[in-house]
Amino acid sequence: MAQTSGLGAYVAGARNRNHLVVQSRMGFADPALMRAGLEAVRDAGPRTAGTITLDSFTRTGQFLRAGRAISSGESLNGYPLVSHSDASNARLLRGLDLDAFPVQVRHGSPEPQEIFRTMLRLGLTVSEGGPVSYCLPYSRVPLRRSIDAWSEGCRILADGGQESAHLETFGGCMLGQLCPPGLLVALSVLECLFFVEHGIRSVSLSYAQQTNPRQDLEALHALRTLAEKHLPGIDWHVVLYTFMGVYPRTTPGATALLRESAELAAASGSERLIVKTTVESQRIPTVAENVTALRIAAEAAHGATRSTDPPGSEILDEASALVNTTLSLKSTVGDCLHEAFRLGLLDVPYCLHQDNANRTRTAIDSTGSLRWASRGAMPLTAQAPANEPGGAADRLLQMLSYNQRCFDAR
Repeated sequence: MAQTSGLGAYVAGARNRNHLVVQSRMGFADPALMRAGLEAVRDAGPRTAGTITLDSFTRTGQFLRAGRAISSGESLNGYPLVSHSDASNARLLRGLDLDAFPVQVRHGSPEPQEIFRTMLRLGLTVSEGGPVSYCLPYSRVPLRRSIDAWSEGCRILADGGQESAHLETFGGCMLGQLCPPGLLVALSVLECLFFVEHGIRSVSLSYAQQTNPRQDLEALHALRTLAEKHLPGIDWHVVLYTFMGVYPRTTPGATALLRESAELAAASGSERLIVKTTVESQRIPTVAENVTALRIAAEAAHGATRSTDPPGSEILDEASALVNTTLSLKSTVGDCLHEAFRLGLLDVPYCLHQDNANRTRTAIDSTGSLRWASRGAMPLTAQAPANEPGGAADRLLQMLSYNQRCFDAR
């Protein structure tokens, strides 16, 4: 793997010491509170990375509306980076050593150009998302428009951030709680190839914890295998997300799920973990609760060992088929992605975006593994068992709450 500065170098240094980098997803509208959150994460003890999560007005390009909210004191669900003054933003980051404590901007926008320009003025060069993963689940923006916007955004970040520019694909998390891992792995690899095509030389490939640890371990092995194949000469690492779906209601259940994600990260060799707190099902967590989650995860990962069991090949075969089929369609990755979704060769289950075929369905089998119940037009052969259909409303609700029920019952 090529070496860069910024987050890539920081994660590589942690990997060399067998340390997992842990990271929360906090975002507060008030600069003073956002600064306090960053300082608390930096000083938490374990190897940490910081996060500035942006608000929904900024995500949708409503910068004037975010500015009016700042002026009126209206509550926002994240930090309005573009609409705060340069002076406020500078105070937020003053004195932080971004090489010793990288800070990632998380935003959710299908059109990230102005966010990236603002980041670069402040010396921030790390973000995440992608032309598919920040379009289909979050917006009504046409996929073609998002692809074009992300093409420009990647070039802006690559030119302005130079060697420290880093993008993490969100493809491995996209509606991940009901999306079989073969598709998540494929989308993560394809979005990273898109980033590289537009000048980014340091990337991370994401995957979201699901409902069966053995299946997740196999998926993470497949992700690393495809990254090694498709990203030669590129700095890359794998980031795992603690389960992104309906979270356990009880503190013991939520803690057990968080610890299992950290153990999975260690067992799979993942270099970074995005955590959730034990109050996810109840409210927005405080700074202190975020710090506690980081410490729980770091402790759990420290006590786990790397898996040496040979994984299965089903997920790798699925993901390879999806990646190879997509890349065969056109001459650029962006055009390939657009064409694959147009033809239904990539198809996200239960995603209602206008450019998604929405012909695929899934089922959780008796072992807790997530399988295809209907594959639509995707080039796959694996199917869920005939006695475990997907798609009915009651079955869908049961699947959505699977981890909540399992972990609260422990």
